[in-house]
Amino acid sequence: MTNPADIKFGLDTFGDMTVDDNGNPESAGQVIRNMIEQAKLADELGIYGINVGEHHRDDFAVSSPDTVLAGMATVTKNIKLGSGVTVLSSEDPVRVYQAFATIDGLSNGRAEITAGRGSFIESFPLFGYELSDYNALFEEKLELLVELLKEQPVTWSGSVRAGLTNQQVYPKTEGGAIPLRVGVGGSPESVVRAARLGANLALAIIGGDPARFAPFAKLYRDYLNELGKPQLPVSIHSPGHIAETDHDAVEAQWPHYETMFGRIGRERGWGPTTKNHYLQEVKYGSLYVGSPETVAQKIAYAITAVGAQRFDLKYANGPMPHSKLMKSIELYGTVVIPRVRELLAEQPAVAVA
Repeated sequence: MTNPADIKFGLDTFGDMTVDDNGNPESAGQVIRNMIEQAKLADELGIYGINVGEHHRDDFAVSSPDTVLAGMATVTKNIKLGSGVTVLSSEDPVRVYQAFATIDGLSNGRAEITAGRGSFIESFPLFGYELSDYNALFEEKLELLVELLKEQPVTWSGSVRAGLTNQQVYPKTEGGAIPLRVGVGGSPESVVRAARLGANLALAIIGGDPARFAPFAKLYRDYLNELGKPQLPVSIHSPGHIAETDHDAVEAQWPHYETMFGRIGRERGWGPTTKNHYLQEVKYGSLYVGSPETVAQKIAYAITAVGAQRFDLKYANGPMPHSKLMKSIELYGTVVIPRVRELLAEQPAVAVA
């Protein structure tokens, strides 16, 4: 069982390109500077962590999350600083380790890595990789990153990069390790891989009832037991927006949700993004949009249903203005998180198996 007081709450952002309060598009530079302010506020509110995504498209400002996290490290004191996700298939694991070891030094031990395949494919041609090598690239590079994070001499060989023989990689961290999560979107093979490598599991739940991911959490824990490894935390990543009332939150998020998912849908051949679908996700699915009480109730349900030890709210979804994002973060830290802990304490605890 997990004590509600031990549940961790974080924030996720992909650095969506935004508009200002008058609806005028902002530059990528302004978006990144705003992200620094968002991290500062989250830190002041005592939120556990903030994770920055990686994309290589014109609708997101961040292609180099480690650089943004380094900036956040210099203006925050306590908040954990992680990627969400590092698109490992098109990265060099050695450079990933070195970048986050540097962030760890800047932040006095607050760096985290969440490695994943990513939800877009732009990085493959950009960095000269073949999409047909999708599985091998991620599998081999993740295995190498796990070895690098042990901070010992590395001997490794594979097909996707040059091998290493008793190779030291620098800098070393003061704490001796950087926490690693593997982002999973619903593949049993990915869940088993995370367990086999002893990496924490991060479930990306972006639609539908979060309870449908409970079997993945159970599979992960069962494999850890079977492999004789200690139980490790499971986290949930889901999108949302918080305002003073349900109506304000729903109406504020909708046009930006429509812009974001409408574009992605057109690119991928999905049907049109309708407000009815949006409202169904708000009411029944994994879209955490509403007043603090509404969002707290939904988060408590998700944590209980999955048996999670951490919840990360993706607070930026489409071109919503910085001022509304800051208010959402404020309500999350001051009202939602304490209320979720109260709700979980009434159960009285969260099952992990």
